Amino acid sequence: MAETKRFENFIGGEWVAGATYSVNRNPSDLSDVIGEFAQADAAQVEQAIAAARAAFPAWSTSGIQARSDSLDKVGSEILARRAELGELLAREEGKTLPEAIGEVTRAGNIFKYFAGECLRQSGEVLDSVRPGVSVEVTREGLGVVGLITPWNFPIAIPAWKIAPALAYGNCVVIKPADLVPGCAWAIAEIISRAGFPAGVFNLVMGSGRVVGDVIVNSPKVDGISFTGSVGVGRSIAAACVARQAKVQLEMGGKNPQIILDDADLNVAVELAVQSAFYSTGQRCTASSRLIVTAGIYDKFIEAMAARMKSIKVGNALEKGVDIGPVVSESQLNQDLSYIEIGKAEGARLVCGGERVSCEKEGYYLAPTLFADSTADMRISREEIFGPVANVIRVADYEEALAMANDTEFGLSAGICTTSLKYANHFKRHAQAGMVMLNLPTAGVDYHVPFGGRKGSSYGSREQGRYAQEFYTTVKTTYIG
Repeated sequence: MAETKRFENFIGGEWVAGATYSVNRNPSDLSDVIGEFAQADAAQVEQAIAAARAAFPAWSTSGIQARSDSLDKVGSEILARRAELGELLAREEGKTLPEAIGEVTRAGNIFKYFAGECLRQSGEVLDSVRPGVSVEVTREGLGVVGLITPWNFPIAIPAWKIAPALAYGNCVVIKPADLVPGCAWAIAEIISRAGFPAGVFNLVMGSGRVVGDVIVNSPKVDGISFTGSVGVGRSIAAACVARQAKVQLEMGGKNPQIILDDADLNVAVELAVQSAFYSTGQRCTASSRLIVTAGIYDKFIEAMAARMKSIKVGNALEKGVDIGPVVSESQLNQDLSYIEIGKAEGARLVCGGERVSCEKEGYYLAPTLFADSTADMRISREEIFGPVANVIRVADYEEALAMANDTEFGLSAGICTTSLKYANHFKRHAQAGMVMLNLPTAGVDYHVPFGGRKGSSYGSREQGRYAQEFYTTVKTTYIG
């Protein structure tokens, strides 16, 4: 039997053995071990932060062409290896292979986009109110940034945090989700050969209780960008505010998808299936609340049930599979628990609700649809984060809009309608950071801002040119 490969942390330009190691398994095939990944202890995290702090003065004032070239090199290698890295992602997280390759492609494009942003940084020159004095407004790198990323997009989310951080002259200490360290390690290995000075980029893998806590509470870390659960995000915000560190949070969603009577039924069903079930429903932008007006409600339920019969659940690497496994046993148990809650609350189970047996042992769950649910049910209010959706009947557009906005979250919101009047009204009045008209609520571009309102997000937007709001600080210079 071949020896299991070990993967180390990357600190100060060197690969460093972990204090301990954790096993990374394929959720499609529990017998498939991807590797043993280093678990940093607190001292190693402090070492990474110190390396980043030492590298910052030179890196933040370095030439923008060399910075751009290095980022472009990372993006080019990711794109050249998209099939290989896509297979790794599918094995590690459970996305189907086409989805995984698509995510890797997005990561490569993000690095290449921010390679260009290095050369597009701008400022302002203004006249002072005082004669003979001018004013320059410029942006500089924030400093050392701690990046804490989730398991559901194990290469795209690290990419959209790392690339702008480096582009704007920051030094990075990143902690990927303990459940899926492989893709972040792959990015780190590519970065290690791309020409960045030692200490500019550091990877420390391990638990949030150890690695995350040190990063969040270190006075040497100037900002924290976090994507993950609401509870953890709020605790990070409190810690950062207490020590006056900059903080950016992307957290939960309970995204509404409205279907109006005038909608094209085929379009409505397809976008609902895409929103709710693809990527196994493990997207913060997934729509698990399908709000349907009375005139189309019964036809929509019937058509959804028919469409869901054709969804193939199976090993993420197999051709023709639509939905892979849930990422872990604990996530599977959470999903099953919410299914039982939905039944107990009185929602009608239309499809799914049970585990699926496949050739290999894994965490497979049938896509699940509830109907006749109400807005006050837990399945209508709490983020499940799995292939579970519920349908709520409403009388008309006005009730649908009110129900869509009746949530503590505000990340993404969609409407399916052929009415320009309702589409335009929804675009303006939906209380969400991203609005989708006749499109799935999940699925966003890499060059435009990503983020939400209310309990979904805190701080400035991610992605695109808006990323500079977090990763830079503004300096005003007076010239006499």
